[in-house]
Amino acid sequence: MAEFCAQAWDETAELRRAIHALPFNRELAAGTLSHERFSFYIQQDAAYLGQFARVLAIAAAKAPNTETLHRFMHFALGAITVEQALHERYLIAFGISRADPASTEPAPDCLAYTSFLLAAAYHEPWEVLIAALLPCFRLYWDVGQAIAGHAAADNPYRDWIDTYSDQSFGDAVLALMTIVNHAAETTSRNVRQSMLHAHRRATQYEFLFWEGAYQRRDWPLAPTTQS
Repeated sequence: MAEFCAQAWDETAELRRAIHALPFNRELAAGTLSHERFSFYIQQDAAYLGQFARVLAIAAAKAPNTETLHRFMHFALGAITVEQALHERYLIAFGISRADPASTEPAPDCLAYTSFLLAAAYHEPWEVLIAALLPCFRLYWDVGQAIAGHAAADNPYRDWIDTYSDQSFGDAVLALMTIVNHAAETTSRNVRQSMLHAHRRATQYEFLFWEGAYQRRDWPLAPTTQS
């Protein structure tokens, strides 16, 4: 039986190619992505991260042993800390106060993705949950590496590129993959199939998140101010 992460990666090959080809990622790589689109993305990503961190904490708490709990917290939450610092740098650069991300209403794609992860955290087996969490790590490492290979040094999004192509982030991804592979090896066939489904669905949400950021997709007839 193939390792789970290799099988899941192969099964999402077409979807991953579509993610690499998204205008958001192509223009980010070229440094031509508009500040308005990136600002929308970074605010939504900060809103996403708040829920993602909670889901990671639930995954750690549900880990089958103390060693896995410690590894999961160390590598996964370590990556979250790096992302928070990245968000803060860009939020300041765009003149957005630090309080704003917490009060930003999640756009439809952000809310759908985090709701899916929270549902997995509360209603699915631990193995399915961590399979759903994996694409957020592995796809960003994959996209970051691809962009870093040809992005100019003066790219205005260099901090983003450096964060997701850095080897320390890659180490966290590889550590999580090891945990996911072991979980898949020691569970039932039915749960493994559910893991594959959750991995694919999360990958689809990653596509929607980037595509929605490029479109600046918000709620229909959303109010311009909050009461």
